[in-house]
Amino acid sequence: MQLCHLQYSQSVAKTYMATALLTLIEAGKLDLNMSIRHYLPARISAMITDADKITVRMLLNHTSGIPGYSLDTEYVSFLLQHPLRPFTSEEYLTYISGEPLLFKPGSYFQYSDTNYLLLALIAEQITGDHGRLIRESTLVPLGLTQSFYKDTPMYLNQPNLVNCYFDRFGDGKLENVTRMQQVNVSSLAGDDGLIASPTDYVKFLRGLFEGKLLSPQSMAQMKSWVNNKQGEPAYGMGLYVVKYNGYTGYGHGGAGIGSGCGLYYFPEKQLYVFFGTNMGTLTDGPYVHLAGEVKGELLDLLLKAE
Repeated sequence: MQLCHLQYSQSVAKTYMATALLTLIEAGKLDLNMSIRHYLPARISAMITDADKITVRMLLNHTSGIPGYSLDTEYVSFLLQHPLRPFTSEEYLTYISGEPLLFKPGSYFQYSDTNYLLLALIAEQITGDHGRLIRESTLVPLGLTQSFYKDTPMYLNQPNLVNCYFDRFGDGKLENVTRMQQVNVSSLAGDDGLIASPTDYVKFLRGLFEGKLLSPQSMAQMKSWVNNKQGEPAYGMGLYVVKYNGYTGYGHGGAGIGSGCGLYYFPEKQLYVFFGTNMGTLTDGPYVHLAGEVKGELLDLLLKAE
């Protein structure tokens, strides 16, 4: 793979979605502390248990308690049996509809793809087109011409988009799952659905941390960390806190059927880094272990460099 090749963002798209939502807050069109029931269509909020007790902030920092549709066993089973069937956002939500919350809203951090799917639906209600909001608030201001959200014409027909492979059974035998990957990511909204070149990913994160996309007040909100169960800062709004070799970084990772990636900024070293593989990282196996080892070695070398 070369720098010109487009890589799947997977959950790195959550950082773009969070940035877009914060621009709506800056414009006075969205309130972090307002109940999501205020913004969602009635038929959608009715699917979420105690929607009136969950705020926009809780979706952004994964403290809502809403279960993740992507971890539902019925969804995973259906997806694997029907790999080329697209889903709508509401179909994803049917897998967690009426399910009890995992914890009292605001009391705990637990990552859930459902949170960012709901944020996309909120943005849709406010602007009429959450994809346009993402483009106009993140891609256009930075001139990112090699970044494409799912609603872009010819989204998956870009000549430099990588093929995808998956070690389905964890036995070291890779299968070409390019079509399955394409169908899957083109169905996702808010929590996935973006492709870009490695350089564009880095330009986005650099633009974000250099204040080219959000006000200082919004960046402070984005970096309002919630703690993990060990009591350590874990997640803000679309940003993880990570530690490698004693250095603290901010960014996001992503895993999918046919890809995996990470996008991070290490302020102490003034280092922005993107790494990606066109191999599925959702299941365990020898290639996934190898990719993890290579990532660790590369980060080690970069962080040690003067």
